[in-house]
Amino acid sequence: MAVSWLDTQDNAQKQSQELLDFPDNKLLIDLCGEFDKNLAEIEQKISVQIIRRGNQLAIVGQEESNKEASAILLKLYERLENGREIEPADLNRAVRYFDRNNGKNGTPQDQLEMFDAGSLEIKTRKKSVSPRTEAQKTYVKALLTHELSFGIGPAGTGKTYLAVAVAVSKFITGEVDRIVFSRPAVEAGEKLGYLPGDMKEKVDPYMQPLYDALNDFLPSKQLTRYIEEKRIEVAPLAFMRGRTLSNAYVVLDEAQNATSMQMKMFLTRLGEGSRMVVTGDVSQIDLPRGVISGLSEAQRLLINIPEIGFSYFTAKDVVRHRLVASIIAAYEEDTSVGFR
Repeated sequence: MAVSWLDTQDNAQKQSQELLDFPDNKLLIDLCGEFDKNLAEIEQKISVQIIRRGNQLAIVGQEESNKEASAILLKLYERLENGREIEPADLNRAVRYFDRNNGKNGTPQDQLEMFDAGSLEIKTRKKSVSPRTEAQKTYVKALLTHELSFGIGPAGTGKTYLAVAVAVSKFITGEVDRIVFSRPAVEAGEKLGYLPGDMKEKVDPYMQPLYDALNDFLPSKQLTRYIEEKRIEVAPLAFMRGRTLSNAYVVLDEAQNATSMQMKMFLTRLGEGSRMVVTGDVSQIDLPRGVISGLSEAQRLLINIPEIGFSYFTAKDVVRHRLVASIIAAYEEDTSVGFR
């Protein structure tokens, strides 16, 4: 892939032009996106102009900006060459590495090495998933190597999604016999009793994010059968009491809303041949005021046990819509917001 530089003069301001050659025109089309929307987003965020000329992209702007845009385009193209699609979250994440408000360290290529997942890939029946940030890579490695792992950080960082992906991967390869997902049924402003239906119908809305993730990784008919056979179980945390979970992959989501006693009860369900993952966001505790979060306490008590993996995420690891990261950062900076 050839890169050349030309100097131009525009409005008495020094600019340069970089030409990138892309040998596979089909991949180039995917790189540009529908109606060149990917190029337009890079232009807006990096303050450059990108012109498509056959199988070349010409980047015009300040030299530093050109290097940044070039690094993003080359890394995204490499992702396509490796057989992985470019999703909006991938592009948003790559561009955010060069958000000047957050500062920069190292060269553009150095920074994007964190964006590249390399060979770390989770395969499921419907799709393959790769971590998109350095924190996600560390988290996935912990999920694959530790019997008990914690993923702690804000919404949208992939804590639950990646845990479900690893659980499904280990289930379909026979490493575990079943999957158990659980959540505390704690209200965030609404009361369970006000919802219509029986207990299952009241609880299911709290479990929906887990069902959504499962539907991404397993065909619907298989998922329905596994649930009917109880090889995949989604249940409130209160239903875990008295059980021993052997040869299972167990995920506790929204663990910041578990009490100290509930967390201790859950962690002691771990049986032979099982793996357990606990995810949560300690800035979003919905427990009654004065009740200690079981996740915060577990972190304090267990952090020094080497066999337990702790992975932490920040707003920079958000892989949902790009605005989610900005929203989280704004709340984190405002000390007047009463997070507990």
